[in-house]
Amino acid sequence: MDRINTLLVCLFLVGISTTTWSQKYVVKGTVLDSASRPLPSATVMLLERSDSSLVGFQVSGPQGLFELKNVSKGNYFVKVTFTGLVPVSRIITLPTEPGEINAGEFKMLTMTTLLSDVVIQGEVSPVTVKRDTIEYNAAAFKTKANANVEDLLKKMPGIEVETDGTVRAQGEQVRKVMVDGKEFFGRDPKLATRNLPADAVNKVQVFDQKSDQAIFSGIDDGQRDKTINLELKEEKRKGAFGTLMGGVGTEDRFQGRLSLNRFRKAEQLSVLGMANNINEQGFSFEDYFNFSGAASQLAGGRAGGGGSMSLRFGGDSDGGIPLNTGGRQNGIVTNYAGGVNFNKDLTKKTTLTSSYFYNRLDQDVTKNLNRINYLPNGNDYTFMQNSRQKSLTDSHRGNLILEHKIDSANSLKWNTSATYSETENRFLSESQSFDGNDQLQNESVRSTFSEGTSQNLNTSLLYRHRFAKKGRTFSTNLGMILSNTQTEGTLNSENEFFTGPVQEENLLQQNTRDSHNQTYSATLSYTEPLGGRKYLEANYAIRTNINEVDQFVYDDVNGSQVLNNTLSNQYTSNYLYQRPGLNFRLNQQKYNLAIGASYQLTTLKGELRIQDIKIDRTFENLLPSARFNYDFSSARHLRLDYETSLLEPSIQQLQPIINNTDPLNISLGNPELKPAYMHTATLNYTAFDQAKFVNFFSLLTAVYMQNALTTAQTVDPSTLVRTSQPVNTDYSFVLNANVNFGFRWKKLNSRFNIGPTARLDRSVNLLNNQENEINQQTLGGSLRYNYTYKEVIILDLSTNLSQQQTKYDFAGQDQEFLNQSYRAELNINFLKKYSFSPDFEYLIYDSRTTDFNQTIPLLNLSVSRFLLKNNAGELKVAVNNLLDRNISVTQTATTNFLQQERMNNLGRYFMISFTYALNKQLNPMGGGRRGTRMIIRS
Repeated sequence: MDRINTLLVCLFLVGISTTTWSQKYVVKGTVLDSASRPLPSATVMLLERSDSSLVGFQVSGPQGLFELKNVSKGNYFVKVTFTGLVPVSRIITLPTEPGEINAGEFKMLTMTTLLSDVVIQGEVSPVTVKRDTIEYNAAAFKTKANANVEDLLKKMPGIEVETDGTVRAQGEQVRKVMVDGKEFFGRDPKLATRNLPADAVNKVQVFDQKSDQAIFSGIDDGQRDKTINLELKEEKRKGAFGTLMGGVGTEDRFQGRLSLNRFRKAEQLSVLGMANNINEQGFSFEDYFNFSGAASQLAGGRAGGGGSMSLRFGGDSDGGIPLNTGGRQNGIVTNYAGGVNFNKDLTKKTTLTSSYFYNRLDQDVTKNLNRINYLPNGNDYTFMQNSRQKSLTDSHRGNLILEHKIDSANSLKWNTSATYSETENRFLSESQSFDGNDQLQNESVRSTFSEGTSQNLNTSLLYRHRFAKKGRTFSTNLGMILSNTQTEGTLNSENEFFTGPVQEENLLQQNTRDSHNQTYSATLSYTEPLGGRKYLEANYAIRTNINEVDQFVYDDVNGSQVLNNTLSNQYTSNYLYQRPGLNFRLNQQKYNLAIGASYQLTTLKGELRIQDIKIDRTFENLLPSARFNYDFSSARHLRLDYETSLLEPSIQQLQPIINNTDPLNISLGNPELKPAYMHTATLNYTAFDQAKFVNFFSLLTAVYMQNALTTAQTVDPSTLVRTSQPVNTDYSFVLNANVNFGFRWKKLNSRFNIGPTARLDRSVNLLNNQENEINQQTLGGSLRYNYTYKEVIILDLSTNLSQQQTKYDFAGQDQEFLNQSYRAELNINFLKKYSFSPDFEYLIYDSRTTDFNQTIPLLNLSVSRFLLKNNAGELKVAVNNLLDRNISVTQTATTNFLQQERMNNLGRYFMISFTYALNKQLNPMGGGRRGTRMIIRS
């Protein structure tokens, strides 16, 4: 791992060193079209005469002007290109003394020799950096036939796709995927990445999307979502396309998928349908959040950029948030889903974005868990559990966005989403705890059942106004969130304790829970130009979050239901915050700077009705921020961000409700929690050499948290029953670094990508009322290689490594484990109509401090025969998991324990499927375009 550290430093220095070249000349000129009119948006490149390597490039401005600055002395020529026009090149001579060089006018002529179906091919530039946007050219990344967007993203440097379909770009999770700048089925990235075909995409654009209010005012409010925009090919925007797929296999496996898309200039219509029992979902677990009320709690719990929660499936509560996990899809999942996405420009001033999606998710998980727990006195004990969980969720989700431009100065944007979910969950487990001498201390057999419904409504209205004076604006955003959840369930648990005389504790309980949440918010923003590209923004935000929870637990006593006052609770709370703020922004050609601060006053009023306890607390905080962006050139950018925010405890964390679903692992909330105060600093540098096809991305993030929210654990020394409760500690610190370096080897038709990562976590935790400092470091990264030979062979090799070390302040044993993944994918097209695609993955999970070692080899094979006109049909015979390794594994090290989990997964099955591309059938006249077709790749 020392090599990884060295590589991180070297790559960062290489990127930074490129900014220190000595530059002396300025090259100017004008680009004209064939009618001698100024031609904007033409690409102007300055090339070395000796080897045609790229020195710099720029896009011509509105008047056709370009200006290449900081040019060193040498021999060059200028090349100008524009789609559909003949490229123009000209040699320039630099004078002895530095100064401005006028390269003259570059007149570009229209290509007149255009034959039907002529394709002019050249090299495709894979990546382009445009200020805060990284743009990938999809044509540069070859995929096999009928691949989806997720397959395409896996090949792009700086983008990682996890086994569950989560997409990360430059180390950050992608929260939204749009199509041609419009939302696609709301905020669920997987619906786009797993259902849109790769061959429909022209460009993939990655950027940080700011809030609507920040985009309008030009003042960054710190709210960002890592976003991918899929820019479609022109022919896909003028017609319809889609796929129809069905397959049957052994072991009663089946798969069906429908995707129909019709895109026009002012209208988008997509219909999706899927049904399978092979763990393909095509959507995220957002609906689970909506059911559990977590989505509204997360939205209601954010104040100034904060918000955090942990999502778990199953009855086991370990009381700690995993800091590093790895593994395949868990369990066996049967999924039925379908929906429609409709976007339309209703008038020149009004646009509609809407979608509806339904899914039924049936999950069956069998788990074997082994956890070693470490205590401050140096003792340890082992917790072992075998469990099975069956869950069924039905959910409906609708999204609606209406945007209306009242006139040139006023606009409205109304955003509404609504969900309705029903869920049913059954959980059965057997568990045992052993002390350090392997003596049995306790055992438990328990079963739980729960069912419930949830309704959520989230709506906001944004009004924006531009004054006559340029740069003077006013905007206001009104929001409302309503959430209701009703659940009921049962617990049957038989527990025995062997630390002295054998004790038995049997629980037979019923429970009901009603939770109601109301959040109302308003934000006002006013910007005033100060002259000289300087602006001042004043803002004010107010939000109230009202919660009411009624939980009742009844014990079965001789067949009668008796209220358990200890486990029951009636809880109400009202979080109210007000935040005035002031920001200053300076915009220059090369850089922009924004500094500001907010003052936040937060009050919490609550009542525990059964206990007759009232809560009345007030918090005051100053929240400064600063942001700086610098453009070294059109291909090299630096971004520095610093912001402070409050991470408020969630409503669940505040409720002093005991959760005894697992009697050996009890958890409860804490109404005395304070908001955590967060400092976040980010350094981001991106660079791309368009001539040499070299890309370099780096991201360094540091987060320091005061009054950090963590989990205190108390372990009963006699029974080994563990009780977990959220508390505040002095601090926590996280340092995260991601680097990505990619380059090609033209002679070998190859592309390499190196992505080292490093993470350092330091925190204070409470264990048996003793404070302990925990240090955790994770080193690893990825290495990818691609070989493409024409349209015949596509080979992808990749590896992902993650080594985690955890060091405890107390006498517990330090932990170290290594997760490794090696993957090889090959696609061979032969005899024009056939394709062979083997896919091999080798997973290794190794603990350096225990004897745990698990290897999982996974081999998939498929052979395809293309049929019908234009290869519109694909008949595929495939075997999945040929070696029949039907398990998945995760390793987790947290505050005071190390655990490994083995879960069931899909075993070997054979499947025959048929995929039918509907492009021609949906566009019998070629989408309304006939005659000449020309593609220019440069």
